[in-house]
Amino acid sequence: MINTFCKTPLWECSRDLTAVAVGAKPADLVIRNARLINVCTNEIQRGMSVAVACGRIALVGDASHCIGPDTKVIDANDKYLAPGFLDGHIHVESSMMGVGEYARAVIPHGTVGIYMDPHEICNVLGLDGIRYMLDDAARTPLKAMLTTPSCVPAVPGFEDTGSFIGPEEIAETMKWKECVGLGEMMNFPGILSSTEHAHGITGATLEAGKIVTGHYSMPETGSGLNGYIAAGVRCCHESTRAIDALEKMRRGMYAMFREGSAWHDLMETVKSITHHHVDTRFAILCSDDTHPYTLKTVGHLDHIVRRAIEEGTDPVVAYQMVTLNCAQCFQMDHELGSITPGKCADMVLIDDIRKAHVTKVWINGELVAQDGKMLSEFPPYTYPENATHSMHVRDPITADTFRIPASKEEVTVRVMEIIPAKVGTIERHVKLKAKDGMLWADPEQDLCKAFVFERHHETGTFGRGFVKGFDIKNGAMASTVSHDAHNLLVVGTNDDDMALAANTLIACGGGMVTVSGGKVLGLVELPIAGLMSEKTLEEMSAIVEKLDASWKEIGCDIPSPFMTMALLALACLPELRLTNRGLVDCTKFCFVPLEVED
Repeated sequence: MINTFCKTPLWECSRDLTAVAVGAKPADLVIRNARLINVCTNEIQRGMSVAVACGRIALVGDASHCIGPDTKVIDANDKYLAPGFLDGHIHVESSMMGVGEYARAVIPHGTVGIYMDPHEICNVLGLDGIRYMLDDAARTPLKAMLTTPSCVPAVPGFEDTGSFIGPEEIAETMKWKECVGLGEMMNFPGILSSTEHAHGITGATLEAGKIVTGHYSMPETGSGLNGYIAAGVRCCHESTRAIDALEKMRRGMYAMFREGSAWHDLMETVKSITHHHVDTRFAILCSDDTHPYTLKTVGHLDHIVRRAIEEGTDPVVAYQMVTLNCAQCFQMDHELGSITPGKCADMVLIDDIRKAHVTKVWINGELVAQDGKMLSEFPPYTYPENATHSMHVRDPITADTFRIPASKEEVTVRVMEIIPAKVGTIERHVKLKAKDGMLWADPEQDLCKAFVFERHHETGTFGRGFVKGFDIKNGAMASTVSHDAHNLLVVGTNDDDMALAANTLIACGGGMVTVSGGKVLGLVELPIAGLMSEKTLEEMSAIVEKLDASWKEIGCDIPSPFMTMALLALACLPELRLTNRGLVDCTKFCFVPLEVED
């Protein structure tokens, strides 16, 4: 299996490493004349060499005595040498590619390891889906560490998913060699109310001696945050304000500063360290969700490092935040995260420390990427048939399906107002006049209808509501990427286009689509669980770019609108959400009616 965390266990090669370090045996590889970004001591050391054997680092310093006749010697020419980058929280499915194509996209940008939470595919296919992802990853050199999805469904009782994960399933996966911990515990209400289910899941992880990763999206940083951390949750990527991140770090929680395709939180969260004189060891950079067009045009963690530096972060600290800090969070710094003796030889060569421009990438001492390109191909992988037939909507969908009856001539309705480039929504109350006894979208008020259809078990259930903030003039959008249950989500200004959008995705096995005037303007087919495609980064980037252009064509000009739309159904984020069971008040965690009582 290619995808092991290190090429050779340390206990198996310790004698060889020591022999290389003292000059008794030659190294496999020596990189010399580098500026070492020493993340252990927060300094840059010039004129440094690194000797590698058995896929691990044997020596850092003067390696002249480690060079033999067969040693490969690389002159760094005074460029910067840093540990390979680690993404502490990522949903690969958001790239709309399988793990193999994702690896091909991110490794040339310096990413050597990811702590992936495949709860998207798990919500559709269960543990089988996770195994498919791991098998896909195994053909690549990328270190794909599994954090088992913790919330399937995200908030029990508020939605219907394709699968269910409980404490027994969690305990089973903790025995898997790829598993290092638990995916984001989104059910913080369950943790704070001490439910047996939520604490059973975290307990199974803690009993296995592994890491519980978090999702605490509430602005409250007092007793609730303390109670959440006390349950054993080690990190959280949901901070949107500096104070959120700062208070988490003050409580010994690793605060992950998120900068993805749609969620641009870094500008605010980084102020927790740039505006305060605090130790930065508990600060981490992560991407969470990244679209293929983002990966192709600006990069992955290299881009986030650049952004952190642009926002005033000391450059060496920025590199610590994607290397050592991340490894320490997952208690893996004995293997990963630094260029020090005994660690995996995962390294990147950088010609400009502030721009984080990566020119070479080594994983386990092997040069795997150079000048933005992979140096080898991966064996093929095909997802099983059950992964590519996941659309099971019970009832035919027509324009009449989208009718919303009104109780009287004028009503006040609850509306989800999106916040561009943010994960939250605001609950608004908007007056609407009925026509023919029905409620309709109102583009003049920037008001669209929103429907969520269950698509896993043919239950026939669906929820309906209204959304504001997309500025759609005429048309509809639909997506089977609708976190986290990934039911069929449809948003639009008129019923005919909404029906066309929904049926287009049912016919192609899932994906994302934009429709206007009875025509399909943009379509991304995602036949793998309705979430991913087997196409390459270049192909997906072009298709997604066309989809983005189609959004603009119907009036929407916010960043990554489909990622923002995809969160409308996520019932663990404030304030108001829509699932296939109805509207959910995500501050009180209860269902609420569409119409507001006078």
